[in-house]
Amino acid sequence: MGILYPMDNAPAFDKVSLLRLAFKGLEEDELQEMAGLTRLCTYPAGHVLCQEDVEGDVFFVIADGHAMITKRISEQEGEHLLRIAGRGEWIGEMALIQDAPRAATVRTTTECTVLEMDKQDFESMLSHSPRMAIDIIRVTLDRMRENDQLAIEDLKRANKVLRLLDRNKLEFIQIAAHELRTPITVLAGYANLLRSFPDIKASPAVNEVLDGISKGTERMSEVVNLMLDVTRIDSDMKIASVPVPLKQFVNDLMGKLAKAASERRIELIIEHDPDTPNINADPGLIQKALHHLFVNAIKYTPDGGKVTVTTRPVMLENDIPGVEVSVKDTGIGLDPEHHELVFEKFYQVGAVSLHSSGKTTFKGGGPGLGLAIVRGVARAHGGKVWVESPGYDEANLPGCTFHLQLPVNPGMPQNR
Repeated sequence: MGILYPMDNAPAFDKVSLLRLAFKGLEEDELQEMAGLTRLCTYPAGHVLCQEDVEGDVFFVIADGHAMITKRISEQEGEHLLRIAGRGEWIGEMALIQDAPRAATVRTTTECTVLEMDKQDFESMLSHSPRMAIDIIRVTLDRMRENDQLAIEDLKRANKVLRLLDRNKLEFIQIAAHELRTPITVLAGYANLLRSFPDIKASPAVNEVLDGISKGTERMSEVVNLMLDVTRIDSDMKIASVPVPLKQFVNDLMGKLAKAASERRIELIIEHDPDTPNINADPGLIQKALHHLFVNAIKYTPDGGKVTVTTRPVMLENDIPGVEVSVKDTGIGLDPEHHELVFEKFYQVGAVSLHSSGKTTFKGGGPGLGLAIVRGVARAHGGKVWVESPGYDEANLPGCTFHLQLPVNPGMPQNR
């Protein structure tokens, strides 16, 4: 693409009158001085006066025509229109003041005549004209406020769409899970029925096939139940409030995971503070939350590592008595930017291509629902969950510590 030069037939304009329109506070002598430092140029429609992220050394005041100011958001979204500039408006000042590349692209939408001032002359005017500097500051701040309002409105619209998409996604998950339940139950029932036939019992090969079918249907059933659990956490979850022996729950769940952990030579350690109280809570939900925390720790700890679970009494916000369950592993760790995201539904830290269906396989994938369920259970009981880790490192294994805090007596759910 060739260089575009100013047209030679630029119409005559009263520069001083134009600058008086652009700068409200300048004295006549300042307007005359500025007029003497500018040149009139005319450009065709579609000409780029300023290119985003490119150095520029010219200040423009529009004398006639219009130009649009756009900013590139992303490769997918392309350019976003900030505003349309017309007669008496000036552009290109920020890059000159900051000595930086252009922050936006300015492109003429019609044949456009402009007053142009070089950077050196612009800086000279600013240095001895406080009125011009004040005008530029005032207008720039007004533009920033307008851009902020546009950005806020865009965010509101985007959030509304995201909420709708999230609701539709959860409704689809709920329908899909219920639809899958029936065929899975039928499949498991037929597999058990086949085992009752004498000829089947006498065939080790067929029994091995049936074992595979049973394990597959069991795993599918677990995933379906996970899908249904995650739809519950985004609704007004009704929780029971009955005595829960928390330390016993921890002991029982860790005991059930002992075989899987021993196969990978992972040491499971339980440390109970003797003052850890029982809590009033929904026992089924508490079991699920603890199970997902323990499995997550084992999954991201290499063979030969260690997972330590501790319980202790704590005081929550507003001096509410509570209890904390901490799960510390010697695993691969988690970068700070993932500390909040890991609790989002379907979020995967690793590559999905490395997915494994093993529940306790090292770095084995899953549907990305376990930690989302933990957070949902914590919130439903008026508690919270968070993770601490210095970062991801498969060589030095900094590990993660997940903290789950719950009130002794659950109150209203809190948004955390």
